Amino acid sequence: MARKAANRRVGITDVAKRAGVSLATVSRVMNGNFSVDPDIAARVKAAAAELNYQPNAVGRSLALGKTDTIGVVVPDLANPTFQGMLRGVSRAAAQNGYRVLIADSSEVSSEESILAGEARRRCDGVVLCAPRMNDAELEALLPSLRPLVLVNRTSPDPGTPSLIVDYGQGIQDLARHLVELGHQKLAFLAGPERSVSNEARLLGLEKFRVDNPAIDLTILPGGSNFEAGHGSVDAVLDSGVTGVLAFNDLVAMGLLSGLHERGLDVPGDISVTGFDDIPFANFTTPPLTTAAVPITEIGEQAWHEMHRLLGNGEGAPAHSTFQPELRQRGTTGAARQ
Repeated sequence: MARKAANRRVGITDVAKRAGVSLATVSRVMNGNFSVDPDIAARVKAAAAELNYQPNAVGRSLALGKTDTIGVVVPDLANPTFQGMLRGVSRAAAQNGYRVLIADSSEVSSEESILAGEARRRCDGVVLCAPRMNDAELEALLPSLRPLVLVNRTSPDPGTPSLIVDYGQGIQDLARHLVELGHQKLAFLAGPERSVSNEARLLGLEKFRVDNPAIDLTILPGGSNFEAGHGSVDAVLDSGVTGVLAFNDLVAMGLLSGLHERGLDVPGDISVTGFDDIPFANFTTPPLTTAAVPITEIGEQAWHEMHRLLGNGEGAPAHSTFQPELRQRGTTGAARQ
């Protein structure tokens, strides 16, 4: 019996008895309520320290109706782009005492709504990053997820902040870069079909076609990872193009690996561009030409928008567009004659 008593967890009742105050007073002090008399608050804190009292996080969350945690749902945690966004969110949130719960839908759109709903039930709000679900599904889900911040997606709700990248302009800048180097036959290795950012790239390339009718542009199936790029080598070579626009840096890196295995020179035989400027892009052989996206900055702003929503919600929600910047490196050069 003595051993059992010694191992008993110290509770709020013990602190109240030691400090000579009510349970409600201890609760207010532990939850940072500044209405408690400073001398009494000091007595409660001293009693808690003497007893080595640790507040029950679950009970505290239930009492306050908040968890100090936000959920972030991404389509592919293996992609360094989403890792960068998460880094931005988590570091910014930590400065305000919040933690981040991460959910990865593994590019399965049907899982997104389930994961987002589970995250919202466990967290104070949700950041939905590059969701693959269609517009109707997203619109139907919005009311149950608020407070919500969207990354790389917009919604019909003006009160929901959205942070998007101008992928259409970015892919056009890369295509023009290749044309300026003399390339007349280009290919785009497309991303996942349900990807809104892939759709934005395709719309940008349609505009590029209108503005550059003399350029031969082929759309080839691709994907979003290294394996997709590596597996596209035959299709790229069969197309006879001299310049390739990959959906992202991972696809471009997979393609580079496959081309090197075939003994082809980049950019002597063929030029390759990526998209995102992930940390590895500057260390490929040769370094990868790409369009840089300020993904960590986007993550930080996502948190600032969420923090505003979790507070008083005052101020206009951000509907920001970020412009990619061309990074010319070694994988692009003059077209072969």
